Amino acid sequence: MHLLQHVRDSHELETPFGTVHLPHLQLFGIDMSVTKHVVFLWLSAFVLIVSLILVARKNSKAAVPKGFGNLVEIFVEFVRDEIVLPNMGQEGMKYMPYILTTFFFILLMNLLGLFPYGASATGNVSVTGGLAIIAFIMIQLSAIREQGVKHYLVHLTGGVHWAMWPIMIPLEILGLFTKAFALCIRLFANMSGGHIVILSLLGLIFIFKSYIVAPVSVTFAVGLNMLELFVAFLQAYVFTILTAIFMGLGMQSEEHESGEHSH
Repeated sequence: MHLLQHVRDSHELETPFGTVHLPHLQLFGIDMSVTKHVVFLWLSAFVLIVSLILVARKNSKAAVPKGFGNLVEIFVEFVRDEIVLPNMGQEGMKYMPYILTTFFFILLMNLLGLFPYGASATGNVSVTGGLAIIAFIMIQLSAIREQGVKHYLVHLTGGVHWAMWPIMIPLEILGLFTKAFALCIRLFANMSGGHIVILSLLGLIFIFKSYIVAPVSVTFAVGLNMLELFVAFLQAYVFTILTAIFMGLGMQSEEHESGEHSH
């Protein structure tokens, strides 16, 4: 249980200079305390805002981006060409700012957990739940915006006979929430699971209390840490592309329905 304290959220922030005790706050009986994951959530947002603003200003003045600006532009083009356009079409370009923000924000939160004394805010189900709620709202808003309220409500009937509506409508509504739930749990499980495995491997040293186990545990832990670096990028990509796919399906439902009726 002591090992899990390094993965779980807490009211203490470990630093090279000692432990910082974070404030406990309550508002109308609701716990609004600042925790370790909240601090790294704020840190991710701050670093993301500052760095991307500086990159945008630098790239706008340069004919050919260089250095970090060039790296950011590569990711932007990747998100546009491999995620937005294939799954949402040209109409999805208006949602490009949201998609980019989601990708970079999740990626930065994932990467901060790989630094010493760091923590992955995405290893907290409340954080991934918040991201999933925003994704759910964007999925529904994009569908309503492209289809209109009437076609959006018709889509909830599943195109079946009205006698089946009492069964189909609840199932369709449940399906809408299931997509967001899958986004939430997938990101949370993958980011917290990797850290737990690494800590478990290092914990074998203390369980067996032997220096013989140390080289093996450390070697596997370093290897898994490199794998976690890949997972940090992969999970940011997976969350973003699934969000784009769900948005694209909602935006194209009207076209599919009209094609079915023409047949």
